[in-house]
Amino acid sequence: MIRKKYNKNRSEQVYVKANHQIRFPRVRVLGEYGDSLGEMSSNEALEKALEQGNDLVLVTEKAEPPVVKIIELSKYKYQLKKKTADTRKKSKTQELKELRFSPFMGEADWQVRNRKVREFLEKGNKVKLTLMFKGRQIVRKDLGYDVFEKIFTSNADVGKVSMPVKLIGKKLQAQLDPIGKKK
Repeated sequence: MIRKKYNKNRSEQVYVKANHQIRFPRVRVLGEYGDSLGEMSSNEALEKALEQGNDLVLVTEKAEPPVVKIIELSKYKYQLKKKTADTRKKSKTQELKELRFSPFMGEADWQVRNRKVREFLEKGNKVKLTLMFKGRQIVRKDLGYDVFEKIFTSNADVGKVSMPVKLIGKKLQAQLDPIGKKK
């Protein structure tokens, strides 16, 4: 059995129709810097591109007539890659951070976790709060609700409750979303 080598850059490869692959009766032609050269047949546009020593690249076929650009093919592919990388950078990613609590935790532990909740919310991340009841602790559910209420009130200025407190089995869960903009 022959296996192909795995190419991690394969998804980044861009396929673009160019030169003789463009078969439309009429096309709108753009120059290298986006200036319009008018409407013409695809054969005329290809001849014009070859005269300049460039390629004829299909920008969009959904327009009427389809839009083509006279540009070097490698340069166009580079521009497309750069554009997708920029959009990926600018896209806002919001992570979901999870913190676990206990109904009978010490004050110092509670303060450390509360500080973490505040830090995550200030950075613009969502925070999922989980409180696990072990053994017979489930009998004192009210202590779990008190812990969450204390967290909600201490972080009311930076976060809002998006998922109210729910008891799922032996877990109490809630979620806070950030208020305001990411720093």
